This record gives sequence, structure tokens and C-alpha cells, in this order.
Amino acid sequence: MASEAEHHPLGVFECQLCALAAPYSYVGQKPPNTQSVLLLEESYIMKDPFTSDKDRFLVLGSRCSVCSRLVCVGPECSLFYSKRFCLPCVQKNISAFPQEIRQDVEKRKASSKRPSGQPCPRT
Repeated sequence: MASEAEHHPLGVFECQLCALAAPYSYVGQKPPNTQSVLLLEESYIMKDPFTSDKDRFLVLGSRCSVCSRLVCVGPECSLFYSKRFCLPCVQKNISAFPQEIRQDVEKRKASSKRPSGQPCPRT
């Protein structure tokens, strides 16, 4: 018997930074129909629309642990370092992060400053 969450979205997740919007079917750390998955943060989850496998899911995002903004997991909007942080909060508190995270944030900034019209490099 299929769970109700698979067929009826609870609502629409919307990132407060990039406006990504998608219906979610679960909020929490233990997605339905999974045996041994425990997420490290309370997340907004949707069933993977690209497969019929009911065990597959996509993590849309979660709340920033500093400002509580709802943010997607996209690299332009947030990062996870023991907790979810939106990039504006990372920028404000950059000195509190380890050097590796600072370097990663600098790389993200550099790639986002690419002139418009130039394609994003894909590997």
C-alpha cells in the first residue's frame, strides 16, 4: 500500500533566495519508504519524479541555521557544514568558517561573476 505522502504534496517548497519552487511531500530527517536513511538536517523532500522507484527522493532544501530562511540546496543559495547556512549568512560570518569553506565560497563567488551570455562550464 502506497503512503499518502507519495500522492499528495504537503505544500510547495520555495527557496527565499532564488525562488526555486517545487511540491514537497515530506519534511523531516527520515524520508518515507527508506530503510536506513537518516538525514543530518530537517529537510523538505519530494519523490524523485525521474524514477518509479518509491525509495528514491530528492532533497529540495531546508532552513538556514542562522536566519531561518528557507533555502534550496543549490550551491548559489546555501552550503552544508554540520548545519545548513544560506550564502548571505556565510558571507556575514565568513571568519567563523574553516579555511576550506572560505576557499569554496570564494570559488563560488568567482564563478557567479561570469559575464552574462557566457555559458557555464559543465564537466
